[in-house]
Amino acid sequence: MTSQMPKAVPATNYNVEEIRKDFPIFSQKIYGKPLTFLDSGASAQKPRQVLEAIQKCYAEEYANIHRGVYYLSQVGTQKYEDARVKIQKFINAASPNEIIFVRGATEAINLVAQSWGRKFLTKGDEVVLSRMEHHSNIVPWQMLRDEKDIVITVAPIDDKANFLFDEFEAMLSEKVKLVAITHISNALGTITPIKEIIKAAHKVGAKVLVDGCQAVPHMRVDMQELDADFYVFSGHKLYGPTGVGVLYAKEELLNAMPPYQGGGDMIRSVTFEKTVYNDLPHKFEAGTPHIAGGIGFGAAIDYVESLGFENIGPHEDGLLDYALDKIQTVKGLRLVSRADKMAGILSFTMDLAHPHDIGTILDQDGIAIRTGHHCAQPVMDFFDIPSTARMSLGLYNTEEDIDRLVAGLHKVNRIFS
Repeated sequence: MTSQMPKAVPATNYNVEEIRKDFPIFSQKIYGKPLTFLDSGASAQKPRQVLEAIQKCYAEEYANIHRGVYYLSQVGTQKYEDARVKIQKFINAASPNEIIFVRGATEAINLVAQSWGRKFLTKGDEVVLSRMEHHSNIVPWQMLRDEKDIVITVAPIDDKANFLFDEFEAMLSEKVKLVAITHISNALGTITPIKEIIKAAHKVGAKVLVDGCQAVPHMRVDMQELDADFYVFSGHKLYGPTGVGVLYAKEELLNAMPPYQGGGDMIRSVTFEKTVYNDLPHKFEAGTPHIAGGIGFGAAIDYVESLGFENIGPHEDGLLDYALDKIQTVKGLRLVSRADKMAGILSFTMDLAHPHDIGTILDQDGIAIRTGHHCAQPVMDFFDIPSTARMSLGLYNTEEDIDRLVAGLHKVNRIFS
């Protein structure tokens, strides 16, 4: 959403005050002030339903999975695999075999680069990124470029942070073998026209990897509708635990890719002469997994589904509109993110204060925002700034949170003037 677009209509049956009671962290105060948490784009808070699922796993049901014939192992295995099915249904993947558990989106991208990329990319092949990418969707391709002598090209954005689709489409040719691109920019909140991007890439025979970390907490994503070849996201941004994430990939691609790591559970049989690899999805899940993390991730999916994106979306869009109106009353504040289509994030600078000073002053009033380059230094270079202050919304935020933020920004101006 932007202030130029029609105003979002908030969900009428969404009781955010009741929802906040599910999050124990909001019962505390920071420096004697109510916690105003506006950094969900970095990592979201956890509802008690997720905390209880993790606690129960460790306290009552813990055992290693996939290997034991005894009761606790069977219970853990079932809950872990149930979480895989929940994620499959959450993103409408065709099969649970297309859901690979990883430590997070960063590992998922590295897996694709080191497995699919190493096997299928050769010298002179092009990988197209966008100017808005997180470092985790830049560095793995640079590492592969240095090894394989592939070519990296960068799709542009304009000075309002819109993705320039026509310019991107003009870059496509048969040399392009992969487009690796964000669905929603973590630094700017820009929503890319991802369905059109995928369709255009497929026309020239390129595969598409989508960084969906900022999308899945805010909107329904459907793999069969999007037709992405690879889609990655992390549990901790989706109200689940850290240390667990997902690589979705089409089953035929996973079958053609070599394992990323070797060890237990990814094998069918091992001799000193030969190893036979396991079937999907276990072929890519070497070693003991983050068992409680996977189960907690499943509980997070259950929680988000219980609220429904038909409610979460309008609530967050309404808050973003509200924030856009209110934040622009702050003297000397410049919005860096002004794209036509945005979700959940506002990035800004102030004339009188460095972003780190902004964040420090706000913190004294219990307001948590992110400051820095947001692991997106090419974005900062494009706008010729070292860093920004970033507000990012979650399903638990309120207009009162925005009012506190804006009051805090006025306070920043008073201090520095």
